[in-house]
Amino acid sequence: MSTDAPKLSSINLLGIWFGAAVSIAEILTGSLLAPLGLGKGIATILIGHLIGALILFLAGIIGAQKNLTSMESTRLSFGRFGSYGFSLLNLIQLLGWTAIMIASGAAIFDEAATQLFAYSNPALWSIGIGLFICIWIALGLKNLAKVNAVVVSLLFIFCVVLGFVIFRNTSALSPMAEGSMSFGGGVELSVAMSLSWLPLIADYTRSARRPILGTAIGVAGYAVGGAFMFIIGLGAALYSGTSDIGQILMAAGLGIPALFVVFFSTTTTTFLDVFSAGVSFTNIFPRAGEKKIAIVVCIAGVVLALLAPLAQFENFLFFIGSVFAPLYAVLFTDYFILRRADSQARSFNLKNGLLWLLGFVLYRVLLAYNTPVGTTTIVILLTGLLCVLFHKAEQKWFPTLGKR
Repeated sequence: MSTDAPKLSSINLLGIWFGAAVSIAEILTGSLLAPLGLGKGIATILIGHLIGALILFLAGIIGAQKNLTSMESTRLSFGRFGSYGFSLLNLIQLLGWTAIMIASGAAIFDEAATQLFAYSNPALWSIGIGLFICIWIALGLKNLAKVNAVVVSLLFIFCVVLGFVIFRNTSALSPMAEGSMSFGGGVELSVAMSLSWLPLIADYTRSARRPILGTAIGVAGYAVGGAFMFIIGLGAALYSGTSDIGQILMAAGLGIPALFVVFFSTTTTTFLDVFSAGVSFTNIFPRAGEKKIAIVVCIAGVVLALLAPLAQFENFLFFIGSVFAPLYAVLFTDYFILRRADSQARSFNLKNGLLWLLGFVLYRVLLAYNTPVGTTTIVILLTGLLCVLFHKAEQKWFPTLGKR
């Protein structure tokens, strides 16, 4: 079970999750919506982040009320061994995302540094980002909240300046001719970014002094910050005619502040990945220290960023990501609707394992289709409905199913 982590105020949680949103990754993802144009693009961003915020709040409130980390929370529906499996998948996903974020941040930083100083050394930038992430880990959540507030405030100011540069002449913003994007695809892209934080959020909300308020404020910070950064990315792509973040930042004339934005936004966001990787590991091996494992994951992420073909990682990570929509659909239904989140003592809940598998297959099938609300929402609703129907069938015909 979760150890007694330092308690975080609502303002602390706001800073942590707003910091997660103020990210180059959010700008980059928003830029992919450029084929929709400004109006439709903003609509998909707002709808997607609203859906994502609701999902994140439900996941965060379970951890906050039960004082459980994200992966400990999965024991409530899947039992101890079920949580071990999901912890391992989450650890792999977070290691991969760590490598991708470090490599992407270093590449964008290198592009800006090359234009400003005619100096290129992406390996050095990767190591530097990794070093600062380790410093963030060493600070700990309580001390980090203070440093994070300062850094995130500066990042936000620079992003506001970027937004002013982009949107001061909206007549210059027109849909990019290259690429295609459906409205439903845009919504799903916005939801997917929130979904990537789903197996992490309770690692932080478990420490909320005021569970409901703290979780709500933290999620609101992420949703507002994420939507803002998506809109910046969308406008930047329309403004510059490219989705290349390095070119966008330099086209806006940010210069040296662009280096600050890239370096520290990568640090503050990737810190959450590596710290939660440590938390997931301790769900399997409770005696392992969260900080030590987080530092190991950070170092491994730097090595992967330097050596691995990360384009192949991304396809695998999207596959892993589809694990979590049906997982949390089952957990939400058990906890909030059926009030059956009682599997703490079980080794494995067979019924819920089968429901997760059905939801996983459903997710992969529905990816091929476009709907106005994307794939995630439909998968969560249908998997939740299956949970209720299976529960009724279990009560009537299979009362012993899943009680091992």
